[in-house]
Amino acid sequence: MSKKLLIFLLLLLTSCAEKVDLILYNAEVFTSNDSSQLATSFAVKDGKFVYVGDDSVISNYSSSNIINAEGLPVYAGFIDSHAHFYGLGFLNAQVDLKGTKSFDEIVDRVIEFDKKNNKDFIMGRGWDQNDWSVKSLPTNKLLNDAFPDKAVILGRIDGHAYLVNDYALNLAGITNSSKIDGGEFIKSNGILTGVLIDNSMQLIDNIIPPPTKEESIKALLSAQDMAFENGLTTVSEAGISRNQIELIDSLQKSGILKIKIYAMIENGPDVDYYISQGPYKTDRLNVRSVKVLADGALGSRGASMIDEYSDRKGYYGLMITPADSIKSLAFKLAGTSFQLNTHAIGDNANRVVLNAYRDALFNYRDPRWRVEHAQVLSEGDIELFNQKIIPSVQPTHATSDMYWLYDRIGKERAKHAYAFQDLLEQSSVIAFGTDFPVEDINPMMTFYSATVRKDKDGFPEDGFQTENIMNRVDALKAMTIFGAYANFEENEKGSIEVGKDADFIILDNDILRSPEASIPNTNVVATFINGELVFNRRYN
Repeated sequence: MSKKLLIFLLLLLTSCAEKVDLILYNAEVFTSNDSSQLATSFAVKDGKFVYVGDDSVISNYSSSNIINAEGLPVYAGFIDSHAHFYGLGFLNAQVDLKGTKSFDEIVDRVIEFDKKNNKDFIMGRGWDQNDWSVKSLPTNKLLNDAFPDKAVILGRIDGHAYLVNDYALNLAGITNSSKIDGGEFIKSNGILTGVLIDNSMQLIDNIIPPPTKEESIKALLSAQDMAFENGLTTVSEAGISRNQIELIDSLQKSGILKIKIYAMIENGPDVDYYISQGPYKTDRLNVRSVKVLADGALGSRGASMIDEYSDRKGYYGLMITPADSIKSLAFKLAGTSFQLNTHAIGDNANRVVLNAYRDALFNYRDPRWRVEHAQVLSEGDIELFNQKIIPSVQPTHATSDMYWLYDRIGKERAKHAYAFQDLLEQSSVIAFGTDFPVEDINPMMTFYSATVRKDKDGFPEDGFQTENIMNRVDALKAMTIFGAYANFEENEKGSIEVGKDADFIILDNDILRSPEASIPNTNVVATFINGELVFNRRYN
């Protein structure tokens, strides 16, 4: 064949090829989140996958945007099924208290922060008394000495407790006689310590100046940057207001905010508005669920337990929302298209929620109601999960809590805590999240905690409660297609298939088949939403 004829044929093939927006080839593409279903390339047009297959994509499609993945693994974009996206970006303006090993260290960090920022209100988050040598809840004496004339408000790691100074207590009108249902004012020798649990925190929230619109936008964009860097393409926002939802919507429509949000409406006046309007859906925002808090957190002993805490005799935790209110809300939503997603940590709270769901969902076809956390369960109550009720869990909670779990609730009750494999077998689907900023935003740690059940240092050597280890394929599904299903979005995302949104990520390590020790060190090379490159370490 002559050179001129060869050039002519190549030009002819190119002219006949369908033009697309993006071609990726020479990859290991996990199409349906299963190592047995692989492709090497795909093509994207108008934000959708139009071809998934072998590298013949090069001859059948043409594009000015062609990526040689150089053999790297490609997965559907990760979905974080339970997080606090709106709040994450505000942490940059607060004192970071994660990793502190004593209350003295906390006070030192707050003093250093104040020297640099000199704010009227000092906000911080991340302390955890379980990490200290003295594991009892602190008192605010040192804060009062250091800050007699400005409010200091320090959130616990789980977001279910505050430590505040006396100036903040006085500003909020909190006294020794203050009481509130579903909350606790911790005292020592009859005197307020400044530690407030669950609903009592609302009195402090009332005195915190609301962020400006500009501050909110800055926070959202900061959170987006962190999400993209970690391969998140969709985040389920676990409880926000109508104003926050509408701000997110406006930023998405303007093209400023590109991440996809599944928004859970916080339980309150906004619920009636959305019920009257019906679910709201765009290509990046989905509003069709309500978030309610049944109880508090285990670390602050706010989780509602059937039996008393092992390390606090006569104490059973708190129901933030009374059982009859949960049941009433369940019946209210059962006749609508809205999903109910209820935070339940303790075995009593889980039982209340599961019973309310069972009663309200009688004869309801496809509700996909969710139990957020489903953390400590009684053995018989696991059977109340089914295909109508989805466990939405955070694997890193298991490896964060394992150091003190037995002290808190004893080994017998702990047998049915963080029971991910049992829940998957019962429900046939399970959704994974991080609850960030409570836990690290990094989904690699989610995957590692679920499949290895160790912390980042490899502790414990044999794994924590390994009977509930999940296999890697199911864990990946819990971060992709199961997460999409939990959001009623499985037909548009969660796997790499023709017709679905081109949300995908490129990693530098095959997490399905690599040695377990390499999983936490896996990096996101690039993140794409609707075929658009939104984060990259390698590509132009």
